[in-house]
Amino acid sequence: MSKIDPATSALVLIDLQERIVALPTTPYRGEEVVANALRLREAFHEAGAPVVIVKVSRPDNPPGSELAFDAGDDKIVTKYTIGGFAGTDLDEFLRGAGVRTVVFGGIATEFGVESTLRAASDHGYDTVAVSDAMTALSDISHENAITKIFPRLGTVVTTDEAVAALA
Repeated sequence: MSKIDPATSALVLIDLQERIVALPTTPYRGEEVVANALRLREAFHEAGAPVVIVKVSRPDNPPGSELAFDAGDDKIVTKYTIGGFAGTDLDEFLRGAGVRTVVFGGIATEFGVESTLRAASDHGYDTVAVSDAMTALSDISHENAITKIFPRLGTVVTTDEAVAALA
């Protein structure tokens, strides 16, 4: 990937809540994903590009539903389904910010991230999946998304590549 234009790009981080980060994930531990997500977030902030934190709300909202980090002034979207677009203002926010490219990270690759990335593609956005800023509940699910699904819908990069492309 040569360039991520901060004027028309946004970072969207999916379900990085304490209880989800603590799940047994693979190929990366939740803490590793959060560390890479925070590197991306810092790069987007430095570039002046928007960051959206998507969190899930379940009817019982058990303890640990809090974000795994302080969202600061980032846009927070609360979703009630697997994906981040249905029933939320995510599309309205992105369009209002002039976003054409959405860069994704989060947990779990095969659930919230994949659902939201597919919907972003359906909404006409260019998508970038950051392979080491997301993780799954099974190796095969992560590998399938990263090697088979996401390349057909956009670009797949590492955190290092995304940060370099944004600079």
